[in-house]
Formats: sequence, structure tokens, C-alpha cells
Amino acid sequence: MSSSSRGPGAGARRRRTRCRRCRACVRTECGDCHFCRDMKKFGGPGRMKQSCLLRQCTAMGKAEGVINAEIPNCWECPRCTQEGRTSKVKGGRERHLKKVGGDACLLRGSDPGGPGLLPPRVLNPSQAFSSCHPGLPPENWEKPKPPLASAEGPAVPSPSPQREKLERFKRMCQLLERVPDTSSSSSDSDSDSDSSGTSLSEEEAPGEARNGRRPARGSSGEKENRGGRRAVRPGSGGPLLSWPLGPAPPPRPPQLERHVVRPPPRSPEPDTLPLAAGSDHPLPRAAWLRVFQHLGPRELCICMRVCRTWSRWCYDKRLWPRMDLSRRKSLTPPMLSGVVRRQPRALDLSWTGVSKKQLMWLLNRLQGLQELVLSGCSWLSVSALGSAPLPALRLLDLRWIEDVKDSQLRELLLPPPDTKPGQTESRGRLQGVAELRLAGLELTDASLRLLLRHAPQLSALDLSHCAHVGDPSVHLLTAPTSPLRETLVHLNLAGCHRLTDHCLPLFRRCPRLRRLDLRSCRQLSPEACARLAAAGPPGPFRCPEEKLLLKDS
Repeated sequence: MSSSSRGPGAGARRRRTRCRRCRACVRTECGDCHFCRDMKKFGGPGRMKQSCLLRQCTAMGKAEGVINAEIPNCWECPRCTQEGRTSKVKGGRERHLKKVGGDACLLRGSDPGGPGLLPPRVLNPSQAFSSCHPGLPPENWEKPKPPLASAEGPAVPSPSPQREKLERFKRMCQLLERVPDTSSSSSDSDSDSDSSGTSLSEEEAPGEARNGRRPARGSSGEKENRGGRRAVRPGSGGPLLSWPLGPAPPPRPPQLERHVVRPPPRSPEPDTLPLAAGSDHPLPRAAWLRVFQHLGPRELCICMRVCRTWSRWCYDKRLWPRMDLSRRKSLTPPMLSGVVRRQPRALDLSWTGVSKKQLMWLLNRLQGLQELVLSGCSWLSVSALGSAPLPALRLLDLRWIEDVKDSQLRELLLPPPDTKPGQTESRGRLQGVAELRLAGLELTDASLRLLLRHAPQLSALDLSHCAHVGDPSVHLLTAPTSPLRETLVHLNLAGCHRLTDHCLPLFRRCPRLRRLDLRSCRQLSPEACARLAAAGPPGPFRCPEEKLLLKDS
């Protein structure tokens, strides 16, 4: 399509080309990233038409960006990061550069520190100024001033953009005050006519000399504000601003990411294993997967190194029903990418240093996750559950989370505030959870009421070592209006020192109760627990240990 067919104001498309000299341009395709798997040479459909992630030219970028080392394949804009907005921008890097006016971002490969990491590039000063001030001729450009250096200390850093904007505003106000007022002490009409006549004589004289008529009434030279004063650009005679200036608009609130980012579509897996002789192995892919199901994670990783076909087969999610990353100080981007590619049903992140951004990145890509273990993590990272949809979640482990208050649990249990217009049903985030572990948290009766309302399908509840759980809490769980009265099967109240013998008869209201753990409860007597085990709900319990009541199904 030519530039003329694209509209009168559209310019010619500027196509970026490779430099063919950098390290990324001279290397070959890796054959493993999702762009290589889409190429026809590697057996893909060829729809993306993108180059390899490791072959992206380092000379094609035009500005300096911010690299997020926590998340794989992520580039961030420094201006958006400073303002608290999301780093996911639709339209690519070039469109985002035009929007923010000079800030740039970098695209990072999947291997941190490897050839996929693009070095920062600096924007040309002339290009940066022209992008920020379009329409200003080059002779009026202001050259950047170097930082001031003192004899005693280092150079003074450059001021922030907010400080520069404030300084420009002050200088503009000083220029406006120096403009002489053309109004006289006579009536307002005379002053208006004099000022308008002066402005017309200055601006319309060339026009009248050429064609003998005045310009249209709606032109910019005749516009005046309510106060009767006009701001004039120094040295040009054209209007710049209207006086008096109003207050600056309030800053916009940060816009969070609301779309779910899923992995790109992959090419279909091969059904047979090609051999070196050119023929295929007689065993099909389904038979190989049955063999692989008897192997553990370490053996599967060894099989992935045999050949490329086995490597693709071993990524099948049926071979990875559960992944354990517990007791790790930090999670690297290759770990996160490996978890997303395997799509496990159960993920254990207990006692790890996972950050909130990493957890949100994972949960948005694991829509089939059924079990999530986050025990021992900080609430700063666990708060990512409030903005990630988990429709298939059935087990949630939040034991011994640090710095958890009643208000934070309320944010987790309440339905999300950004519901769709016209939606009458308020569905909570834990509506489909069947097993919830909250041991060691500061739960109060207010949190239990929210739990009964927004998690009505709980069959297993762990409230062990909760200091605020007492007899009123047991009364809430077994009340006639409680939905857990008919669904509760396993209840763990070990270490709750506020429980007394008066709450034991209340457990007879739960007919489906099969396991009741009351160990380490100081105020509960063994005789009262033995009487409850003998009577029990519909049938008697057995006590393998003291204050531990079990019932055979």
C-alpha cells in the first residue's frame, strides 16, 4: 500500500532493518523459542512471522529501557514504572515510545544474562527533543546542559521531570506578567476595542495587504479569555496561553492490568519418533507417554536431553501433575517459564522468596491450577491472589503467612470490586475452594463470618494454632445458618488454647464430620473428649491419640 492511499496526513512507513554486524544478527536460530517453533523450517505453521528471540538486532532500538529480571520475556517502560502503571502495553515498543514521548523499553530474552539480553541504547538528543516538541524548528532547540560539578563534591544530578515542569511553569508566569496591558482607565468596552484593534493591526496587516480582507472570526488571533487579557509568545506576537491559568488537573490513578496473558499457541507434537536411519520408531507417542508416566521429575529431565522429540513429549502436562519449588530463596525466570510450559495441577511455593509480580505472572498463565501452597510466604506476595482469576482452584494453603491482619483477609475473601455492569451475583474468589488451610493466622470471628459467606463449599478446614479461635468461633461454624454444618468433613483445631469443654457438644451438629483434631488444647480435658468420641455424631469415634477423633467412612 502506497503512502497516498493511506490518507493525506500519513507518512511513508519506515521499515527497520538489521545491522548484520552485532552478535544477535550473526548467530543462528535457537529452534526452541515459540517464534522458532512457529517457523516452517522447524515444523510450525508459520503464522507469527517473527524472528528468533535470540536474533533480535541490538542496533534497532532507539532508547534506554528498564529490564525486569524477575519475569521472563518482559520489558518495562521507566516512565510507567515510576507512575505505578502496568508494564504490559498493547502495540509494541514503537507505539509506546510515541505515547510516552521519549521513554523506551527493552525486550528481554528467556535466558537472563545470555545472548537474549539486549544492552541498553541511548536516544539521540535531537530525536528526543523532536519527539517531545513536534513542530519547533531546529534553530530554537535548547541544548541539554551538563550537570554542574563542584570543586568539593561530585556532579549535581539532573532534576526530575516534575521539577522541570514546575520551573517551566514559573518562567511562563513571569513572561506573562511582563506583557504590557493595553487596557486604559476608561470603560471596559474601550479597553476591549483597543486591545482587539492592536492585536488585529499586528496580526492581520499582512493578510489585508495580500488579499484585502480579514481572516475568519474563529481564528486564533481573535480569541480572548474572560478576564480580557491575552498571553503572547515573546518575539512572535502569537497567542500562547489564556490568563488567568487554572489549577493543574489531578493525576490519573494507576491503571492495573486486567487482561489475562496466556502462552502463545504451539505447533502440534509429532506422533512418531524419527530415527537416524530415516524411518520412524514403531512405538507411537501415546505409548511413550505411558512409559514416561512411571518416571520422576529428575528422570524426565534426563530424558528431555536425549533428542528434540523426547524433549517436546516430556513437556506434556500429564507427566507433571505436581511441581514442588518449596524452600528456595528466589525464583529465576527460567523456573517460571518451565512451570508455565508444564501446566501442573498442583504447585508448591511454600517458604520461597516469590514476589508479587512473579506470582501474578504465574497465576494468570495457570488457569487449570487446582492446588496452590503458599505457606510461609509474605503477605506482600500472597496479595497477588486478589487480582488473579483461579476458576479451578480447590485447595489453598495459607499457613503461617507473615503480617496478616483481619483487613487483609477481608480483601482476599470479598468478591472483586471490578465486576461487570449488570451482574447481580457477587461471587467470591474462594467460592469453589474445598480445602482451606489457615493455620497460625490471626483469625477473628468477623473473618469467620466472611469465610462462611464466601466459601460455602469447604469440606476441610485447618484453623490450628489460631490464637483468637474459641468457643464462639465453634458456635459460628456449627450454627443452623452455617453452610459448613452439612459439608464439613475434616476440622483441625489443634493448638487453639481458648477452646473449653463447653464447645464439645456443638460438634454433634455436623453429621458428616470424620476427623476432629483437638490436640494441644490446654483447656480441654481428655475425659470430655472421650465422652464425645463415645457419643459422637451419628456414630462413635475412635481415638488413636489423645484428643484426636477419627471415624471410619
